Parts: sequence; C-alpha cells; structure tokens
Amino acid sequence: MAKKEVTNIFKIMATGGAATPAPPLGPVLGSKGVNPGQFVQKFNAATQHVKGKVVGCIVTVYSDRSFELEVRGSPVSAMIKDTLKLEKGSGVPNKNKVGKLTKAQVQDIAKTKMVDLNANSVEAAMRIVEGTARSMGVTVA
Repeated sequence: MAKKEVTNIFKIMATGGAATPAPPLGPVLGSKGVNPGQFVQKFNAATQHVKGKVVGCIVTVYSDRSFELEVRGSPVSAMIKDTLKLEKGSGVPNKNKVGKLTKAQVQDIAKTKMVDLNANSVEAAMRIVEGTARSMGVTVA
C-alpha cells in the first residue's frame, strides 16, 4: 500500500455529539476536501461523552480524501463559562466584571486542561487560565 500524503491540517470547534453537515461546519469541511457526512458521523461518535459542550478537533486530510480527527478538550473560556454558569464574557473586561473564580476553581480547570496547554507545571497552567479569565471580565480571588 502506498504511503498517504497529508494535504491539509486544520482545527475546528463544534458542539460535541451534536454536529451537523449544515452551515457553518459543512462548507468549511467541503472546502478543505473532507466529506461532511463522514466527518459528522465520526465526530459525533467520538464526542458522545461530552455531548452539548464545545470541543476542539484537529483534522488531518490525506491525498485520497480520507481524514483523521483528533478530539481535544473544551477551550478554557468555555470551561470558565460552565463553571460560573455565564452566558458570555464581558464586552469591556477591564471595566465590567461578570464573575469571580476561586483559586480552587482555577486549579481544577488547569488540571483538566493541562494536556492541551503549553505549560510545564500546574502553576503555569493556572496563570494561563487566570489570563483567559481576566480577558473575559472574570476576577480571580
């Protein structure tokens, strides 16, 4: 069997277990050379355990139009919104504050997200989470 050549690698965000080939996902996949129907079936099967939460995915497309997907965790901002039960972050984060995270909550998020972050320790991951929280208008106490 001949070695498959990688033609494209891209990242995509979708709701776990509930992706559809309709816009906005379908046209993006089609333009990258991925069959939207096949992608949706694989993605929904792989993300059944996180149904309803936004998850990231890295898609690798090969020359024969086959693909692999690597499911990542939820983004830190989505984890913060889930923890604080927020609809969205602040439009003016340095003036309007929308919530408050405790150090324990920050540590839980950092431990959960540690595999996806570019950090060598939990403390470094906590600083990344705190920075995301600040940019959303959430204070850390």
